[in-house]
Amino acid sequence: MRTLYTLLFCVLLVACGDKKDDDKTTYLPASNGILNSISVVVDNTLWEGSVGESVREIFAAPLNGLPTDEPMFNLKQIPPQVFDGFATRSRIVLKIEKSDVEATTIIKNNVFAKPQTVAVVRGKTNQDIIAQLKESKARIIDAFNKEEVKEKQRQINKSLLKDEKMENQLGFTVDIPSVYKFGKSENDFYWLRKALDNSKTIDIMFYEVPMETISEGDSTVVDIIKMRNHITKTKVPGEDGIYMKVEDAFAPAMFKTIIDNKPTYEVRGLWDMEGYTMGGPFITFAIEDKVNKRYLIADGYVYAPSLNKGEYIFEIESIIKSITIK
Repeated sequence: MRTLYTLLFCVLLVACGDKKDDDKTTYLPASNGILNSISVVVDNTLWEGSVGESVREIFAAPLNGLPTDEPMFNLKQIPPQVFDGFATRSRIVLKIEKSDVEATTIIKNNVFAKPQTVAVVRGKTNQDIIAQLKESKARIIDAFNKEEVKEKQRQINKSLLKDEKMENQLGFTVDIPSVYKFGKSENDFYWLRKALDNSKTIDIMFYEVPMETISEGDSTVVDIIKMRNHITKTKVPGEDGIYMKVEDAFAPAMFKTIIDNKPTYEVRGLWDMEGYTMGGPFITFAIEDKVNKRYLIADGYVYAPSLNKGEYIFEIESIIKSITIK
């Protein structure tokens, strides 16, 4: 029996000795939070003054391309002294630190939870911090947006639509929630719809156009609007000559982005119906596909009168940003 105890002791000793001293693996809790909601960790005095005003101006600014003002992010202020435990698990965190340090902005991932993006803005004075916020706002917003798109895509992937015909025909893959249904399936044009309350819907269109359809330079956005108006008039027409078009009174905003590591034009604006009182926001992505000498177009729009539409446009954005061209 003594021999058996001695043998077990040796095995345990060897097992413990195999653990390396530099094994610093940290097990982080799961992050949480409402989509597009930032936990702003900042002292109450700073939050109520010019620093807090700058944070709100930058991160709660109205989203582009919506008929009414809706904030880019919802903000929740947390004093540093209570930023502990469960409060540290927010998926996106903005920390403002005023101390005797060089003015800097640092963006880190998975600091207190996983997945998580934390932006830390430091400065000696209020002016230093405000300058850092303005200088780094594009970088911080981009990092936060990518984190939230990933989370939305994770939610979408729980139940996906079977869309192999469209993917094979147009040569790409995309993750679409199973709640969407095909409204039109043609060889070169696919239109999907998700029903909201009553007649309210989220719609997404996929199609391709030759490279020469969209020129580079000052006329790019004009070409995209012309292309979109042609598609909606010919592919999604209503009765008695009624059709969708980009609203003339609202100038669409255009940005350059990347989808599937390919240069992409992003256009946000408002649509309305010619001959009928309907309208809402749209978002169009033109993905450059040089190998196949085309632009793959992914376009979504919302009809939801009396409802906020930012979350629906974000859903469309998250779906489209899952595209991979074959």
